[in-house]
Amino acid sequence: MKKLLLILLCVPMIGLGQQTYVPDDNFEQALINLGYDNVLDDSVTTSSIDTILILNIFNQNIFSLTGIEDFASLKILRCASNQLSSLDLSNNISLVRLYCGGNQLSSLDLSSNSSLIVLRSGNNPFVSLDLSNNHLLVQLFCRNCSLTELNIKNGNNNILDSFYITENPNLGCIEVNSINYFNNNFSIINDNIDPQHYFSTDCNGSTSIGEFIKKKKTHKILDVFGRETNPTNNTPLFYIFDDGTVEKRIIIIN
Repeated sequence: MKKLLLILLCVPMIGLGQQTYVPDDNFEQALINLGYDNVLDDSVTTSSIDTILILNIFNQNIFSLTGIEDFASLKILRCASNQLSSLDLSNNISLVRLYCGGNQLSSLDLSSNSSLIVLRSGNNPFVSLDLSNNHLLVQLFCRNCSLTELNIKNGNNNILDSFYITENPNLGCIEVNSINYFNNNFSIINDNIDPQHYFSTDCNGSTSIGEFIKKKKTHKILDVFGRETNPTNNTPLFYIFDDGTVEKRIIIIN
């Protein structure tokens, strides 16, 4: 009976003393600076971090965010300008805003973060980014990356009000729900996209880009100020086609 009583008394103490493994010293030091830990020993008491809503740890020379999985209540994570090469946020299902630009991320899986509203992830060597499960996304900033694939066909594109993906020279097709919505709201002129970017509801379709271009008809032509104009030689113009795509052209005549 005495042994059973002792075990029952120890159970709450064990729960209170649960530790989260934090192997990156710079990450742990950042938590110490914020008052969530006090000893640099590769661990932090889980109960001191699992209710945190906002975590600001940008520009701290952090290489790993191992331990972030126990930040169960986290809504806003600012971890930009570090040295992260991977980022696992699959346990952070309450995340609403993510600022992770200026790292070394070549991929980012946000399929578990269906509450995400804002993603700022520029200046990373991303190759692909799939946001098809992020139905509440309102802002996407992903400039200066290495994207070859971008899928934002999440079933709710019409709430997206900020979209900037310039300086992704290897990206062509961007998969979306509504081609018209994107062409009407995001353009080369407003610095949202690069000249070679175009929107499609199926980037994996059988139609090649060459065939796609051949079928297009010019809808109107705009100058660099967004004014409708006629074809003019030696002048940069934006050709808007009937399928909603946009091309920048300069016809040079000596």
